[in-house]
Parts: sequence; structure tokens; C-alpha cells
Amino acid sequence: MGIEFLITSFIIVVSPGTGVVYTLATGLSRGAKASVAAAYGCTIGIIPHMAAAIGGLAAILHTSALAFQTFKYVGVAYLLYMAWNALREKGSLNVENETGERSTAQVTITAILINILNPKLSIFFLAFLPQFVSVTEPHPLVRMLGLSAVFMLMTVVVFVGYGLFAASVRDQVISRPGVLTWMRRTFAGAFVALGVKLALADR
Repeated sequence: MGIEFLITSFIIVVSPGTGVVYTLATGLSRGAKASVAAAYGCTIGIIPHMAAAIGGLAAILHTSALAFQTFKYVGVAYLLYMAWNALREKGSLNVENETGERSTAQVTITAILINILNPKLSIFFLAFLPQFVSVTEPHPLVRMLGLSAVFMLMTVVVFVGYGLFAASVRDQVISRPGVLTWMRRTFAGAFVALGVKLALADR
């Protein structure tokens, strides 16, 4: 496994996106346990894209304008829903002193959906993984699965780091009502911006 793959993967993983924004927001609003659940949920959400790329389904998204546009706008709608939910006082950024099993499960499911409903991830895997699989590779499927596993491991480690950092400054944030209001607005704005970016994305 080349150093180029590790460096490229790391840059992609640490770059702000829907998963990073959601994990940070969860850490700030619900604490460390929920932020870890969000990190794992975002990582699990990668699996369908990985399977789609390996199975050739991503090629359909890449070549079919209708399939891509349909998938894309479902994702945009979900991001706008996340923005609206972030603004609500009892929404996804509602600050909780205790996070029960039910709310942890909700965080995980939401994180999975956020990453599933992003067609660019499938196309990313379609364009990214083959670059690191040699045409002379005797077992290309095994190689792609191995690279995908490394990418997912890196994702969960980085996202857990993001989430725990956010959770560590949570007390300073929630003790200031004005900061909570601006936190909701900031994350809502971030989800809207990501939705607009996805809406304007080409295949």
C-alpha cells in the first residue's frame, strides 16, 4: 500500500464535508458518546458507496444523468432538512445532559443516511480506488476491499477525533445561550452550503 494512497485518503477524510459537520455538531450538542456514534455512523454510510463502486453500480450514476440527478436531489433535500432541524431548539442540535440508547441510535442512523445520500461518494470511489490498483494485480477485488477498509478505518479515527474535540469544549459552549444560538445558525448554514454545493455538482 503506497504512501500516496494514505496521504490522499487522509486529505479527503479531514476535509470538511457533511460527515465532519454532523460529527462536530453532535459532539457539541450531545457529548462524547453521541459524537462517537456519529463517527461510526458516517463510516458505515461509506459501505454502500464502496460496494456500489466495486460492483459497478457507481458507473451507472456516472453515465446516467437521470439516476445521478435523482440521487443528488434526494441528498440535497435531506441536507436542507438537516439545516432546518439544526435551527429548531428541539432539533438535532438540542443540547442534552444525558444521551440515552434511543437518541444514540438516532444519531447513528442519521449519520448513515447523511453519507448514503451523497452520490459523489460513489463516484469518488469509482475514480479514486482504481488509481491504486495495478492492471497487473492478480486479485484486484481483494486489493480494492483492502484499500477501502483502510480508508474506512482512517475515517472513523479522524471523525472520532473531531467529535471528541467538539465534546471537550461542549461545557464552554452550552454555558452561553448566545453561543448556542449562533452554533445552530452556523451549522444550519453549513448544511445549506453543502446542499448547494451538491446541487451544483456535476457527475
